[in-house]
Amino acid sequence: MAEAPVVRRGRGRRPAAEVRAGVLSAAGRILMSDGLGAVTFERVAAEAGSSKMTLYKWWPSPGALAAEAYFARSEQVLDFPDTGDLRADLTAQVSAFVGLLVQGGAGRPVAELIGAAQTDPVLAAAWSQHYTKPRRELARVRLRTAQEQGQLRADVDLDVFIDLLWGACYKRLLVPDNEFDASYAATLVDHALFGVVPRA
Repeated sequence: MAEAPVVRRGRGRRPAAEVRAGVLSAAGRILMSDGLGAVTFERVAAEAGSSKMTLYKWWPSPGALAAEAYFARSEQVLDFPDTGDLRADLTAQVSAFVGLLVQGGAGRPVAELIGAAQTDPVLAAAWSQHYTKPRRELARVRLRTAQEQGQLRADVDLDVFIDLLWGACYKRLLVPDNEFDASYAATLVDHALFGVVPRA
């Protein structure tokens, strides 16, 4: 019996979603390994097997691409748990964030993105749209649930509480005057939840 002929598929045009995912993956690898300055349309296109014109069409600048690529790379790592135990969930999430920055190699790229965003409005808008606002909303959702369950006071300003936790992490990243490691997360969460004044 003769073997069936091998059908070779032409390369054709890849689906846009596949191309975009490949570009984000390549940009994320470059950002994490070589820093923000290495994320150029030329290099990303070459590593992703895409065209520079495609990148110009989808992103207004390499910085905007880098911001979205960082979110795509960190999204699963920074998933926000809801086990019903607010202290444990906050500690797990903040620990994952600190771990990504310190052990996961994201500290330098994040510091560079934040620094560049101060003078690059396009990057700043992308960083807000693709990273900080989605991350903040994840925290809000978990904290609203905690309020509904009576684990947080109803009058707590959730945005201020979020700033207390994650803002403190960014401060230690950007102003490295103190130790910044995994042990910081639990201490930070306890201070934010239980305060620093003597208990009655």
